[in-house]
Formats: sequence, C-alpha cells, structure tokens
Amino acid sequence: MTASQNPLINDRDVEFLLYEVLDAPRLCELPYFADHGRETFDLYLQSCRRLARDVLFPTYKPVDESPPRFEGGAIKVHPALKQVFRPMVELGMLTASRPAAVGGQQLPLVVATLAGAYLMAANLSACGYLGLTTGAAHLIETFGDDTLKAAFMTRMYAGEWAGTMALTEPQAGSSLADVQTRAARTEAGHYLVRGSKIFISGGDHDLTENIVHLTLARIEGAPQGIKGVSLFAVPKLRPERWPERWNERRDEGGRLIPNDVEVAGMIHKIGWRGLPSLSMSFGERGDCHGYLVGSPHQGIAYMFQMMNEARIMVGVNAAATASAAYHEALGYAFVRPQGRRLGSRDPAAPQVPIIEHADVRRMLLRQKAIVEGSLALLATTALYADLAAQAADAEERARAQRLVDLLTPVAKTFPAEKGFESNALAVQVHGGYGYSSEYLPEAWLRDQKLNAIHEGTTGIQGLDLLGRKVVAEGGAALRALGGEIQRTIGRAQRAGVEPAWGERLGAAASLLDEVTAHLGEAGARGDVERMLRHSADYMELVSTLVIAWQWLAMAAAAREGLARGASPAGFLEGKLCAAQYWFSTELPRVDALAALCRSGEDSYARMKPEWF
Repeated sequence: MTASQNPLINDRDVEFLLYEVLDAPRLCELPYFADHGRETFDLYLQSCRRLARDVLFPTYKPVDESPPRFEGGAIKVHPALKQVFRPMVELGMLTASRPAAVGGQQLPLVVATLAGAYLMAANLSACGYLGLTTGAAHLIETFGDDTLKAAFMTRMYAGEWAGTMALTEPQAGSSLADVQTRAARTEAGHYLVRGSKIFISGGDHDLTENIVHLTLARIEGAPQGIKGVSLFAVPKLRPERWPERWNERRDEGGRLIPNDVEVAGMIHKIGWRGLPSLSMSFGERGDCHGYLVGSPHQGIAYMFQMMNEARIMVGVNAAATASAAYHEALGYAFVRPQGRRLGSRDPAAPQVPIIEHADVRRMLLRQKAIVEGSLALLATTALYADLAAQAADAEERARAQRLVDLLTPVAKTFPAEKGFESNALAVQVHGGYGYSSEYLPEAWLRDQKLNAIHEGTTGIQGLDLLGRKVVAEGGAALRALGGEIQRTIGRAQRAGVEPAWGERLGAAASLLDEVTAHLGEAGARGDVERMLRHSADYMELVSTLVIAWQWLAMAAAAREGLARGASPAGFLEGKLCAAQYWFSTELPRVDALAALCRSGEDSYARMKPEWF
C-alpha cells in the first residue's frame, strides 16, 4: 500500500464519533464555542486530513530512516521536518483548542483531538515538537505572569520558539520527589539553575530559533520531597538584557545569547526516531537563567497539567499509530493473493486475497476493535474535558472533571498496551513481508512500544488509577462513570441493540464497584501494598470494561443509523460485528481479573530478589 492509499484514519469513523455517537455540535450551545458549528469542525478536519496525507505521511519513512544528528554540541534534524513544521503551525495545530485571547481557534478539544490524530498517524515525530510546545506554552498561559506570557508564551504559540518539559533526572527516573536540580535566586529576580535532565524529548533541534524548557528544580532551602519542587521557564537562548516590557519587535531586549543550556548526549531510540531524546545539562558555567513560573514549591502541581495533557496526547499517538498500521494491513489483505478458500478441492482454482481467510479476518477485526475503541475513548475523554472547562453548571463541570481524571490513565494505557498488540497483528497480517524494513508495519511497531513507557509507564498509570483516581472523594468519579454506563445501556436498549450486551456491561460495572470497595477497605486498614498489589490487573479490568462501554455506545449509534437508513450500511454493520467481538471475547475476562484482584494472590509480592 502506498502513502496515497492508506487513509491513516477512516474519515467515516471520525464523523461517526463526532456526530452520531457524541453529538459534538451540542457543545456549540455553550457561549465559549458559540462561533463554531459542524461547518467549522469539518473545515478543520479536512485541512488536517489533507496535510496529513499529502504532506506529512510521505516524510515518515525518510525521517525514520535518518534520525537527528548530534553535531558540534547541537542537534540537526532531518530536512523534511523543516519543510513540514511551518505548514503544521499555519494550520493552527499549536493553538487549535486554545482561547482566542491567546491567538487560538477556540475549537472544542474533542474536535482538535480527532483532527490531530490524522497528523500523528502520518508522522508522530513531527507532531511531537508541536505537542510539547503547546503543553509548555499552556503552562505559562495558566500559571505564568504577564511578563512571562509576553516573553515566552506568545512566541511559542506563534511557532517561533518551541517548548519542552524537563522533568526526569538520571538518578530519579519517574520519581519526581527526588529531583535534585537546584535554583538560586538572584538580586535581579531571576534564578540560576544548575542540574542534569535526561530523556528530554525535543530538548534541542534546529526547527526554531529558541527552545523554552519548563523545568522542575528546587529553590535553595526548599523542603525535601514533592513539596519542595518549583517550576521554571529556562530558555536555550535568553535576551542579552531583560527588557522592561516585551513587544513584537525582534530586537526588544537586545540579541539572544546562550543561556548555559547544553546537550550532554543523545539517546538512540528504536522508535519515534524523528524526535530526539536527550540528556541535558543546565548551568555548568553558572550562568543558566531560569524564570519562576507561578509560586515557589508548586512545580509538581503545575506540571501535572502538562503531564495529564501529555498522557492524553500519548494515547492519541498510540491510537493513531495502531490505526495507520491497521489500515495498512487491511489494504494489504485485500490485494495479497494466497491460497484458496477452505473446502476448495480444485488446485487450478485462482488464489484468493488473504482477507478471504477467516484467521486473517480475526486478526483484522481485533485490530479494528482496539483501534476504534481507543479512538472512541479518547474522543469521549476530550468531550468531558470540554464540559469540565465550559459547561454552564458548576456541578456538571465538577462531574465532567472527575470523569476526565478517572479516564486519563486508561486513555493513556489502553491504546498504548493494546495498540502494541494491534501493531504486532498488522505485522502478522503481512507475513514475511511484515518482518522487513521495506514495509511500514515494523516501524510503527517500534514507535508504538514507547507509548507504554513515556509520560508514566503502564505500572505507574495503574497505581494512579487504583491508588488515587477511583478512591478520590469517596469514589465520586467511579460513581459518575457508573452513571454514564447506565445512560449508555439505556440508549442501547432503546436503539434495539442485543439486550445481553447491556446486561453484561451492567454486571461488569457492578463487579468493578465491588472489587474497588474490597481493595479500598484494605487501603483504609493501612495495607496499601495489599490494595495495590494487582494494580496492573485492575487497570486491565477497568480498560476492558471501559472499551466495552464505548463499543456499546457505538453499537447504539449504529443501530440508530440503520433504523433511519444511514449509509453506508456496511460501515454500521461492521461496527456491530466489532462490538459483538468485544462483548464475546474480551468482556468475559473481567470476571477472572476481578477474582485475581480480590484474591490477593502474592506470587510476585513474596518473591525475593535473590530467588530470581
């Protein structure tokens, strides 16, 4: 399949989710989105599709084959990335969902998320630079003062400067409580930052004039642990003099000079190869200026905004990567002739395309169920985020935010973990050709693996889900989820969906409540290890149930569409087949996972290191 043939994401799927499952245009009844409607949604979607298919996707393989180079202390990226960066900025990818007051299009996040998925499916590394920049600029927008906004945010949202988040340190890994980078306040008001960071995506490149690192560090004298970490904006280049006021003149504040931020080394990744992952050194010469964002010692709380946004972005990347590979496998299965139908006894009969073989359809249907279930979950989560920010009723905003908080670790984890399985199936469908670099599925498989690691590993997401999200506010988020599931069951019943599916989902939701209460009681007794021992299995349980909920919602919309004669009917029948697959093969696993979580089975808990 050629770049021009792979749709990356099915346009009908996106329209189905936005307009038939979620009714996204209802958001335009809210004042914040009043200038939008289906016409503006479709216009942005069409622009993203064209850019993804015609401009970005042809650059994917060259960029994967020629990763950035570390030369003379600086990172040089593939020339193709320079060609696509400005068109992505001009499309509005940096600010699609940001307020008009900061130059944004003020689109609903649910629209921007699905539109961005096309671009991520086309070339995830290219999109990574913009996603990181948006997240870093949003931190300054939310927590920075007017000076920082004028100095950094405006240029970042314009695509003149890029941004990163500089959290991880060699000795700390994901444990941000152990951050050791230091910041000493000066009489001039800025801080002198000194320390080392590692795995900094996009930490240096030649796509933009400057890069602003949103950096975690400890102010001298700060308490140990998470409560002593602050957030700083640390640019690669700083103005020769800090101006009294910022404006759009490029000479304001004098020329830009090096800010004692250096690349210490580049990690050679197996995937996401167009986006460099770097070890960075701050302040080796004692001249790294950092500018405090917000209040001292609030860095972790602030950074969670960007981290949670990044977790959703990773989930979208994972779904998009699985989608691109799925459509590549689907196209290949239609044109690759091999063998004959089961039962055929005529050796002279022509070979049939491999999609005629039931086992190939099994692999494709599993990919479809994972990919489209993931996209539905991400779109649903984004819709809740829109409501959490803009719903007219305060109680509705709070309820939607609880759902966003609960679903974020699932929306990051399921597409990454099951997306990897889906990508492996895409390789399998291609047979021996899939196990070669001449075909794209192996590259997408390499890309996909990172999504289960960065922005919090699957294990960390499981601990967050069970240890924080489902027990917060006495289980309010889980109750809100249960209410949404019951609404979907009611819609499915009215639409004429197979009644057993709703009954099974309702039973699984009740079982989840019971298991959560059981584990919560262990935590309340102080036995936190017992509570969290099977957090990975708990994540699997919740993910399986949540995707069943999404498939029931899609089945309801499909039945409604068939009843009113919507076309193509085959598209809607395909949704019902995929829903049937999930309810028949995946949802039954919930019982075993629940039993395992409740049992407290302790094989790996009691396994001593020296026994391995």
